[in-house]
Amino acid sequence: MRIETLKWVNDHLEMIDQRLLPETLKYVSCYDGNEVATAIKNMVVRGAPAIGVAAAYGVALQALVKQNESPQTFDKSIGFVIETLVKSRPTAVNLCWAVQRMKNCWVSFNEMVSQGDKAMSLLRLAHEIFDEDILTNKRIGQFGSQLVPTNSRILTHCNAGALATAGYGTALGVFRSAVESGKKITVIVDETRPVLQGARLTAWEMLQENIPCTLITDGMSGHLMSQGEVDCVIVGTDRVAANGDVANKIGTYMVAVLAERHSIPFYVACPLSSIDLDTMTGLEIPIEERTADEVTGFDDSHWAPMGVSVRNPSFDITPASLVSGLITENGVVFKPTKYKIAKLFDGDINK
Repeated sequence: MRIETLKWVNDHLEMIDQRLLPETLKYVSCYDGNEVATAIKNMVVRGAPAIGVAAAYGVALQALVKQNESPQTFDKSIGFVIETLVKSRPTAVNLCWAVQRMKNCWVSFNEMVSQGDKAMSLLRLAHEIFDEDILTNKRIGQFGSQLVPTNSRILTHCNAGALATAGYGTALGVFRSAVESGKKITVIVDETRPVLQGARLTAWEMLQENIPCTLITDGMSGHLMSQGEVDCVIVGTDRVAANGDVANKIGTYMVAVLAERHSIPFYVACPLSSIDLDTMTGLEIPIEERTADEVTGFDDSHWAPMGVSVRNPSFDITPASLVSGLITENGVVFKPTKYKIAKLFDGDINK
């Protein structure tokens, strides 16, 4: 089954409502940029590359909707929706990266370009960002699959698959590529509290693709590692600092520490768009705090007592010293450092 996380249909954007999976596969339609921002904030769509692509379409949608307004209203509306999109989720840098590309396109137009032509140019760029994401993920998958021995048991945390991207996946793209190359693998899926992206989304994706997987609770990974049942760890990322520190779903740092303790490789599947060279270390990455109700219950079920104090940071920081390698579309950076990461953007990681 080919998973279409986002798709452009006629004049609007449709996205799988990931809050309803795995019970229901339903698309949400967005007709302007503010609706896209709300969908991102409410986690209809999630995963750093996916929300970047969605945000690009959000800017294009707003331009299409406002193309017949006055120039002042048109520009004001685009500027406002850009600000709204950037604020919708603060940790994932792909969102800002994609919106900045759209903004650069928008401000490059001269006064002679009609608003209709501006809107169509922005839409073409959004399509390009979508297509680039698919190609990038496939290259990541090709490089990453070379690190995976056949018969590997690979632990992953959260969801870095087709649902987190335009449709192929970063970490799960490595799994897909490994299987396509003829390797036999088993994926060990952390459930990923508090909203269960592993249990609901990653396990669902693996079943759709007939890739063997085993679901565990977050607290079980150390035990499996101690019993020799994990060969490597591959996760995605929402932002990588210039020095190689990695921001990913809360609980990733714990998995990385356990992997180091048991001498298990810990890899991060990472498109270049997730690397923020303006952020020097992980200490500078903003960590989103989400609402308490994600921790105290799920859907209509509530298991915590009313009034209990709750913390709900959505991400944590894994130091570069715990990362065996960053798997990117330009190759694999083993034991990442600021120098090695800078070389990635030159397209040469071997010098």
